[in-house]
Amino acid sequence: MDGGLANFKKWNIIYPIYINSKKTIAEGRRIGASKACENPTCLEIGDCCKHLKIPCAIELDKAYPRDFMQRGRVRVLLKREDGSLYNPAIHSKKHLMLQVAELVPRHPGRVKKQEPASTATAAGTSKSGKGGKKKKK
Repeated sequence: MDGGLANFKKWNIIYPIYINSKKTIAEGRRIGASKACENPTCLEIGDCCKHLKIPCAIELDKAYPRDFMQRGRVRVLLKREDGSLYNPAIHSKKHLMLQVAELVPRHPGRVKKQEPASTATAAGTSKSGKGGKKKKK
């Protein structure tokens, strides 16, 4: 959190649902499903904002209004007080969401999580062919 920056309540808010490819537009997704990422967390979004050199604050205790089971949100500040951008490559909230959705799948914590899951599914599929119902003659 960047405590030195004033007017924290006026910062833009990004909920993880905004860039979740598993959600529909009606459920709250704000970018195209092909560009969105799968089940992002607010911590991953915060790390991506820090990587893009954009001030951010993670609020774990807040919930998405349409789905209160989705916890966490990230507040971001795109422009300085004089109106100049913190990152000239990112000029809008939507552009930031697209950049973050591109970075989240490459997040270090996510890459480590997915490796064991792929080996576990490969081992489980080899056993599934042995059992089954036998035909009666």
